[in-house]
Amino acid sequence: MTKWLLPESLADILPAEARRIEELRRKLLDLYRVYGFELVMPPLVEYLESLLTGHGHDLSLRTNKLVDQLSGRTLGVRADMTPQVARIDAHLLNRDGVTRLCYCGSVLHTRPMGLFSDRELLQIGAEIFGHAGVEADIQVIELALESVRLSGVSRPRLDLNHPGVLRAVIEADPALAEVSEDVADLLSTKDVTGLHALAESVSSLRPGSLQALVDLTGLYGGREILQRARDILPPLPAVGQALDDLQQLAGFLADYDISFDFADVRSGYGYHSGIVFAIYADGWHDTLVRGGRYDGVGTAFGRARPATGFSLDLRGLSGGLAPAEPAKAVRAPWGCDPSLSAALRALRAEGTIVVQVLPGREQSLDEFVFDRELVQADNEWKVRAIR
Repeated sequence: MTKWLLPESLADILPAEARRIEELRRKLLDLYRVYGFELVMPPLVEYLESLLTGHGHDLSLRTNKLVDQLSGRTLGVRADMTPQVARIDAHLLNRDGVTRLCYCGSVLHTRPMGLFSDRELLQIGAEIFGHAGVEADIQVIELALESVRLSGVSRPRLDLNHPGVLRAVIEADPALAEVSEDVADLLSTKDVTGLHALAESVSSLRPGSLQALVDLTGLYGGREILQRARDILPPLPAVGQALDDLQQLAGFLADYDISFDFADVRSGYGYHSGIVFAIYADGWHDTLVRGGRYDGVGTAFGRARPATGFSLDLRGLSGGLAPAEPAKAVRAPWGCDPSLSAALRALRAEGTIVVQVLPGREQSLDEFVFDRELVQADNEWKVRAIR
Protein backbone atom coordinates (compact mmCIF):
# COMPACT_ATOMS: atom_id res chain seq x y z
CA MET A 1 0.00 0.00 0.00
CA THR A 2 2.93 2.36 0.46
CA LYS A 3 3.09 2.83 -3.33
CA TRP A 4 -0.13 4.84 -3.13
CA LEU A 5 1.16 7.27 -0.52
CA LEU A 6 1.78 10.83 -1.70
CA PRO A 7 4.96 12.74 -0.88
CA GLU A 8 4.87 14.76 2.31
CA SER A 9 2.82 17.99 2.21
CA LEU A 10 1.10 17.06 -1.07
CA ALA A 11 -2.58 16.15 -1.18
CA ASP A 12 -5.39 15.06 -3.48
CA ILE A 13 -8.43 17.33 -3.75
CA LEU A 14 -11.70 15.39 -3.60
CA PRO A 15 -14.88 16.17 -5.58
CA ALA A 16 -16.78 18.75 -3.50
CA GLU A 17 -13.63 20.71 -2.61
CA ALA A 18 -12.32 20.49 -6.18
CA ARG A 19 -15.60 21.92 -7.47
CA ARG A 20 -15.47 24.84 -5.06
CA ILE A 21 -11.85 25.64 -5.93
CA GLU A 22 -12.75 25.61 -9.62
CA GLU A 23 -15.76 27.87 -8.99
CA LEU A 24 -13.52 30.30 -7.10
CA ARG A 25 -11.03 30.28 -9.96
CA ARG A 26 -13.74 31.14 -12.48
CA LYS A 27 -15.26 33.86 -10.29
CA LEU A 28 -11.92 35.57 -9.71
CA LEU A 29 -10.74 35.39 -13.32
CA ASP A 30 -14.09 36.85 -14.40
CA LEU A 31 -13.64 39.59 -11.77
CA TYR A 32 -10.19 40.47 -13.09
CA ARG A 33 -11.50 40.54 -16.64
CA VAL A 34 -14.16 43.16 -15.85
CA TYR A 35 -11.37 45.27 -14.32
CA GLY A 36 -9.51 45.08 -17.66
CA PHE A 37 -6.92 42.40 -16.84
CA GLU A 38 -5.79 40.04 -19.62
CA LEU A 39 -5.19 36.36 -18.87
CA VAL A 40 -1.77 34.77 -19.55
CA MET A 41 -0.65 31.15 -19.11
CA PRO A 42 3.12 30.70 -18.64
CA PRO A 43 4.64 27.19 -18.61
CA LEU A 44 5.07 25.15 -15.45
CA VAL A 45 8.83 24.71 -16.06
CA GLU A 46 11.41 27.22 -17.32
CA TYR A 47 15.15 27.69 -17.43
CA LEU A 48 16.21 28.39 -13.87
CA GLU A 49 17.83 31.76 -14.49
CA SER A 50 14.61 33.08 -16.00
CA LEU A 51 12.49 31.97 -13.04
CA LEU A 52 14.82 33.54 -10.47
CA THR A 53 15.67 36.77 -12.27
CA GLY A 54 15.22 39.84 -10.09
CA HIS A 55 14.13 37.92 -7.01
CA GLY A 56 15.77 37.20 -3.70
CA HIS A 57 17.55 34.19 -2.27
CA ASP A 58 14.33 32.94 -0.68
CA LEU A 59 12.74 32.11 -4.06
CA SER A 60 15.78 30.06 -5.06
CA LEU A 61 15.42 27.94 -1.93
CA ARG A 62 11.73 27.33 -2.70
CA THR A 63 12.34 26.29 -6.34
CA ASN A 64 12.66 22.63 -7.35
CA LYS A 65 15.44 22.11 -9.88
CA LEU A 66 16.02 19.47 -12.56
CA VAL A 67 18.11 18.93 -15.70
CA ASP A 68 16.54 19.37 -19.13
CA GLN A 69 17.12 16.16 -21.11
CA LEU A 70 17.06 18.09 -24.41
CA SER A 71 19.44 20.98 -23.69
CA GLY A 72 21.35 19.81 -20.61
CA ARG A 73 20.54 23.11 -18.89
CA THR A 74 19.05 23.46 -15.41
CA LEU A 75 15.30 23.89 -15.27
CA GLY A 76 13.13 25.08 -12.41
CA VAL A 77 9.58 24.12 -11.53
CA ARG A 78 8.01 27.47 -10.77
CA ALA A 79 7.51 28.36 -7.11
CA ASP A 80 5.97 31.74 -7.98
CA MET A 81 4.32 32.90 -11.22
CA THR A 82 5.13 36.60 -10.75
CA PRO A 83 8.59 36.44 -12.46
CA GLN A 84 7.02 34.66 -15.43
CA VAL A 85 4.35 37.33 -15.84
CA ALA A 86 7.02 40.05 -15.61
CA ARG A 87 8.97 38.26 -18.36
CA ILE A 88 5.87 38.13 -20.57
CA ASP A 89 5.24 41.87 -20.11
CA ALA A 90 8.85 42.93 -20.67
CA HIS A 91 9.99 40.46 -23.32
CA LEU A 92 6.97 39.19 -25.27
CA LEU A 93 4.26 41.85 -25.14
CA ASN A 94 6.73 44.76 -25.08
CA ARG A 95 3.99 47.41 -24.84
CA ASP A 96 4.60 51.08 -24.15
CA GLY A 97 1.50 51.82 -22.09
CA VAL A 98 -0.07 50.33 -18.98
CA THR A 99 -0.57 46.56 -19.12
CA ARG A 100 -2.83 44.60 -16.78
CA LEU A 101 -2.22 40.85 -16.64
CA CYS A 102 -3.78 38.08 -14.56
CA TYR A 103 -2.92 34.40 -14.23
CA CYS A 104 -3.77 31.15 -12.47
CA GLY A 105 -1.75 27.94 -12.21
CA SER A 106 -0.05 25.44 -9.95
CA VAL A 107 3.25 26.25 -8.25
CA LEU A 108 5.50 23.85 -6.34
CA HIS A 109 7.65 24.58 -3.29
CA THR A 110 10.61 22.53 -2.13
CA ARG A 111 9.31 22.79 1.44
CA PRO A 112 5.99 23.92 2.93
CA MET A 113 6.00 27.60 3.84
CA GLY A 114 4.30 27.00 7.19
CA LEU A 115 3.24 24.32 9.64
CA PHE A 116 -0.14 23.76 7.93
CA SER A 117 0.91 24.64 4.37
CA ASP A 118 1.05 22.40 1.31
CA ARG A 119 3.96 22.31 -1.13
CA GLU A 120 1.66 22.58 -4.15
CA LEU A 121 -0.40 25.76 -4.38
CA LEU A 122 -2.92 26.94 -6.95
CA GLN A 123 -1.72 30.51 -7.37
CA ILE A 124 -3.96 33.20 -8.81
CA GLY A 125 -3.06 36.86 -9.09
CA ALA A 126 -3.06 40.12 -10.99
CA GLU A 127 -0.30 42.58 -11.94
CA ILE A 128 -0.21 46.14 -13.30
CA PHE A 129 2.85 47.12 -15.36
CA GLY A 130 3.84 50.55 -16.62
CA HIS A 131 2.48 52.94 -13.96
CA ALA A 132 4.64 54.16 -11.08
CA GLY A 133 1.98 56.23 -9.32
CA VAL A 134 0.04 55.37 -6.19
CA GLU A 135 -3.08 54.94 -8.33
CA ALA A 136 -1.86 51.49 -9.47
CA ASP A 137 -1.17 50.45 -5.87
CA ILE A 138 -4.68 51.52 -4.84
CA GLN A 139 -6.32 49.58 -7.67
CA VAL A 140 -4.31 46.44 -6.91
CA ILE A 141 -5.11 46.57 -3.19
CA GLU A 142 -8.81 47.21 -3.79
CA LEU A 143 -8.92 44.33 -6.29
CA ALA A 144 -7.22 42.02 -3.77
CA LEU A 145 -9.78 42.96 -1.11
CA GLU A 146 -12.62 42.45 -3.59
CA SER A 147 -11.17 39.01 -4.42
CA VAL A 148 -11.43 37.75 -0.85
CA ARG A 149 -14.85 39.40 -0.37
CA LEU A 150 -16.20 37.70 -3.49
CA SER A 151 -14.83 34.39 -2.20
CA GLY A 152 -16.94 34.64 0.95
CA VAL A 153 -14.39 36.01 3.43
CA SER A 154 -15.93 38.33 6.01
CA ARG A 155 -14.08 41.23 7.65
CA PRO A 156 -10.66 40.99 5.95
CA ARG A 157 -7.86 43.07 7.47
CA LEU A 158 -5.31 44.88 5.33
CA ASP A 159 -1.75 44.98 6.67
CA LEU A 160 0.74 47.46 5.13
CA ASN A 161 4.52 47.78 5.24
CA HIS A 162 7.32 49.37 3.24
CA PRO A 163 10.63 47.51 2.77
CA GLY A 164 12.32 50.88 2.35
CA VAL A 165 12.29 51.31 6.14
CA LEU A 166 14.31 48.16 6.82
CA ARG A 167 16.47 48.74 3.74
CA ALA A 168 17.42 52.22 4.97
CA VAL A 169 18.40 50.89 8.42
CA ILE A 170 20.53 48.15 6.87
CA GLU A 171 22.19 50.39 4.27
CA ALA A 172 23.13 52.87 6.99
CA ASP A 173 25.36 50.21 8.60
CA PRO A 174 27.78 48.23 6.38
CA ALA A 175 28.02 45.53 9.06
CA LEU A 176 24.30 44.87 8.81
CA ALA A 177 24.42 44.74 5.02
CA GLU A 178 26.57 41.59 5.22
CA VAL A 179 23.85 39.73 7.16
CA SER A 180 20.76 41.31 5.63
CA GLU A 181 19.05 37.98 4.84
CA ASP A 182 19.50 36.82 8.45
CA VAL A 183 18.15 40.12 9.72
CA ALA A 184 15.04 39.80 7.51
CA ASP A 185 14.41 36.23 8.68
CA LEU A 186 14.67 37.20 12.36
CA LEU A 187 12.46 40.24 11.90
CA SER A 188 9.74 38.25 10.14
CA THR A 189 9.35 36.11 13.28
CA LYS A 190 9.91 39.07 15.65
CA ASP A 191 12.82 37.16 17.20
CA VAL A 192 14.34 39.82 19.48
CA THR A 193 16.61 37.28 21.19
CA GLY A 194 17.92 36.19 17.81
CA LEU A 195 18.59 39.80 16.82
CA HIS A 196 20.67 40.33 19.98
CA ALA A 197 22.62 37.12 19.28
CA LEU A 198 23.22 38.19 15.67
CA ALA A 199 24.43 41.61 16.82
CA GLU A 200 26.95 39.96 19.17
CA SER A 201 28.31 37.89 16.28
CA VAL A 202 28.74 40.88 13.97
CA SER A 203 31.81 42.99 14.48
CA SER A 204 31.85 46.79 14.15
CA LEU A 205 28.07 47.16 14.41
CA ARG A 206 27.24 50.84 14.64
CA PRO A 207 25.58 52.23 17.80
CA GLY A 208 21.84 52.35 17.40
CA SER A 209 21.54 49.72 14.64
CA LEU A 210 20.44 46.93 16.97
CA GLN A 211 17.96 49.20 18.74
CA ALA A 212 16.44 50.23 15.41
CA LEU A 213 15.89 46.57 14.49
CA VAL A 214 14.38 45.80 17.89
CA ASP A 215 12.11 48.83 17.52
CA LEU A 216 10.85 47.48 14.19
CA THR A 217 9.60 44.30 15.91
CA GLY A 218 7.34 46.40 18.12
CA LEU A 219 6.00 48.68 15.41
CA TYR A 220 2.70 47.02 14.62
CA GLY A 221 -0.87 48.16 15.11
CA GLY A 222 -3.30 50.74 13.77
CA ARG A 223 -2.78 54.05 11.99
CA GLU A 224 -1.16 55.57 15.09
CA ILE A 225 1.90 53.37 14.42
CA LEU A 226 3.03 55.68 11.62
CA GLN A 227 3.59 58.56 14.02
CA ARG A 228 5.28 56.28 16.55
CA ALA A 229 7.63 55.07 13.80
CA ARG A 230 8.57 58.68 13.02
CA ASP A 231 9.30 59.28 16.69
CA ILE A 232 11.58 56.30 17.41
CA LEU A 233 13.22 55.23 14.13
CA PRO A 234 16.51 56.79 12.94
CA PRO A 235 15.89 60.11 11.09
CA LEU A 236 17.07 58.76 7.74
CA PRO A 237 15.69 60.37 4.55
CA ALA A 238 14.66 56.99 3.11
CA VAL A 239 12.77 56.11 6.29
CA GLY A 240 10.88 59.40 6.14
CA GLN A 241 10.01 58.89 2.46
CA ALA A 242 8.73 55.36 3.10
CA LEU A 243 6.55 56.59 5.98
CA ASP A 244 5.23 59.41 3.78
CA ASP A 245 4.27 56.86 1.09
CA LEU A 246 2.43 54.74 3.64
CA GLN A 247 0.66 57.79 5.05
CA GLN A 248 -0.51 58.82 1.59
CA LEU A 249 -1.79 55.35 0.70
CA ALA A 250 -3.56 54.94 4.05
CA GLY A 251 -5.37 58.20 3.38
CA PHE A 252 -6.77 56.84 0.10
CA LEU A 253 -7.86 53.62 1.85
CA ALA A 254 -9.62 55.29 4.76
CA ASP A 255 -12.72 53.07 4.45
CA TYR A 256 -10.81 49.83 5.08
CA ASP A 257 -9.60 48.08 8.24
CA ILE A 258 -5.86 48.85 8.04
CA SER A 259 -2.95 47.88 10.25
CA PHE A 260 0.83 48.22 9.92
CA ASP A 261 3.60 45.75 10.74
CA PHE A 262 7.16 46.94 10.08
CA ALA A 263 8.65 43.54 10.92
CA ASP A 264 6.57 41.62 8.36
CA VAL A 265 9.14 41.33 5.60
CA ARG A 266 8.36 37.81 4.39
CA SER A 267 6.62 39.18 1.31
CA GLY A 268 9.89 40.06 -0.38
CA TYR A 269 12.47 42.29 1.29
CA GLY A 270 14.90 41.22 -1.42
CA TYR A 271 13.02 42.53 -4.45
CA HIS A 272 10.06 44.68 -3.46
CA SER A 273 10.74 48.34 -4.16
CA GLY A 274 7.72 50.01 -2.61
CA ILE A 275 4.69 49.43 -0.42
CA VAL A 276 3.85 45.79 0.31
CA PHE A 277 0.64 44.45 1.77
CA ALA A 278 -0.98 41.34 3.18
CA ILE A 279 -4.61 40.44 3.84
CA TYR A 280 -5.64 38.45 6.92
CA ALA A 281 -9.00 37.16 8.16
CA ASP A 282 -10.34 35.14 11.06
CA GLY A 283 -10.36 31.42 10.32
CA TRP A 284 -7.10 31.30 8.33
CA HIS A 285 -3.82 30.54 10.09
CA ASP A 286 -1.72 32.54 7.62
CA THR A 287 -2.05 35.36 5.12
CA LEU A 288 -4.73 35.08 2.45
CA VAL A 289 -3.10 37.51 0.00
CA ARG A 290 0.37 39.00 -0.40
CA GLY A 291 1.39 41.69 -2.82
CA GLY A 292 3.22 44.92 -3.39
CA ARG A 293 5.33 47.04 -5.71
CA TYR A 294 8.40 45.59 -7.42
CA ASP A 295 9.59 48.19 -9.95
CA GLY A 296 12.42 47.15 -12.23
CA VAL A 297 11.82 43.40 -12.02
CA GLY A 298 11.80 43.24 -15.84
CA THR A 299 15.27 44.82 -16.16
CA ALA A 300 16.93 41.46 -16.88
CA PHE A 301 14.39 40.86 -19.64
CA GLY A 302 15.26 44.14 -21.34
CA ARG A 303 12.78 46.63 -19.80
CA ALA A 304 12.73 48.19 -16.33
CA ARG A 305 8.97 48.65 -15.96
CA PRO A 306 7.10 49.88 -12.88
CA ALA A 307 5.05 46.99 -11.53
CA THR A 308 2.68 46.18 -8.69
CA GLY A 309 0.44 43.20 -8.02
CA PHE A 310 -0.74 40.46 -5.70
CA SER A 311 -1.32 36.72 -5.54
CA LEU A 312 -3.14 34.19 -3.37
CA ASP A 313 -3.45 30.41 -3.03
CA LEU A 314 -6.91 29.20 -4.05
CA ARG A 315 -6.49 25.88 -2.23
CA GLY A 316 -5.58 27.63 0.99
CA LEU A 317 -8.40 30.14 0.58
CA SER A 318 -10.97 27.40 -0.02
CA GLY A 319 -9.72 25.37 2.94
CA GLY A 320 -10.81 28.05 5.41
CA LEU A 321 -14.33 28.42 4.06
CA ALA A 322 -17.35 26.50 5.34
CA PRO A 323 -17.65 22.95 3.94
CA ALA A 324 -18.85 22.88 0.35
CA GLU A 325 -22.53 22.02 0.01
CA PRO A 326 -23.53 19.25 -2.45
CA ALA A 327 -25.21 20.43 -5.63
CA LYS A 328 -28.85 19.59 -6.35
CA ALA A 329 -29.36 17.20 -9.25
CA VAL A 330 -32.03 15.38 -11.23
CA ARG A 331 -32.06 11.58 -11.19
CA ALA A 332 -32.89 10.04 -14.57
CA PRO A 333 -33.38 6.41 -15.66
CA TRP A 334 -31.06 4.66 -18.04
CA GLY A 335 -32.33 4.29 -21.61
CA CYS A 336 -31.67 4.99 -25.26
CA ASP A 337 -35.14 6.14 -26.23
CA PRO A 338 -34.88 9.22 -28.50
CA SER A 339 -37.46 11.14 -26.46
CA LEU A 340 -35.48 10.46 -23.25
CA SER A 341 -32.25 11.57 -24.93
CA ALA A 342 -33.93 14.77 -26.11
CA ALA A 343 -35.23 15.50 -22.60
CA LEU A 344 -31.75 14.95 -21.14
CA ARG A 345 -30.16 17.27 -23.69
CA ALA A 346 -32.72 19.99 -23.03
CA LEU A 347 -32.20 19.87 -19.24
CA ARG A 348 -28.42 19.91 -19.52
CA ALA A 349 -28.54 22.78 -22.03
CA GLU A 350 -30.31 24.77 -19.29
CA GLY A 351 -27.47 24.01 -16.89
CA THR A 352 -29.41 21.41 -14.88
CA ILE A 353 -27.33 18.58 -13.44
CA VAL A 354 -28.81 15.27 -14.59
CA VAL A 355 -27.37 11.89 -13.54
CA GLN A 356 -28.55 8.78 -15.36
CA VAL A 357 -28.73 5.82 -12.98
CA LEU A 358 -26.94 2.85 -14.50
CA PRO A 359 -28.96 -0.37 -14.33
CA GLY A 360 -28.37 -2.64 -11.35
CA ARG A 361 -25.98 -0.26 -9.58
CA GLU A 362 -26.32 1.97 -6.52
CA GLN A 363 -25.18 5.56 -6.94
CA SER A 364 -22.21 6.59 -4.75
CA LEU A 365 -22.07 10.38 -4.86
CA ASP A 366 -20.63 12.95 -2.48
CA GLU A 367 -20.97 15.83 -4.89
CA PHE A 368 -24.68 15.69 -5.77
CA VAL A 369 -27.98 15.23 -3.94
CA PHE A 370 -31.08 14.15 -5.83
CA ASP A 371 -34.03 16.44 -5.13
CA ARG A 372 -35.85 15.77 -8.43
CA GLU A 373 -36.29 12.91 -10.86
CA LEU A 374 -37.10 12.58 -14.54
CA VAL A 375 -40.15 10.39 -15.12
CA GLN A 376 -42.35 9.51 -18.08
CA ALA A 377 -46.00 10.45 -17.80
CA ASP A 378 -48.55 10.58 -20.60
CA ASN A 379 -45.81 9.81 -23.14
CA GLU A 380 -43.81 12.86 -21.99
CA TRP A 381 -40.67 13.14 -19.87
CA LYS A 382 -41.23 15.44 -16.90
CA VAL A 383 -39.22 16.53 -13.89
CA ARG A 384 -40.92 16.08 -10.53
CA ALA A 385 -39.79 16.62 -6.95
CA ILE A 386 -38.61 13.64 -4.93
CA ARG A 387 -40.61 13.34 -1.71
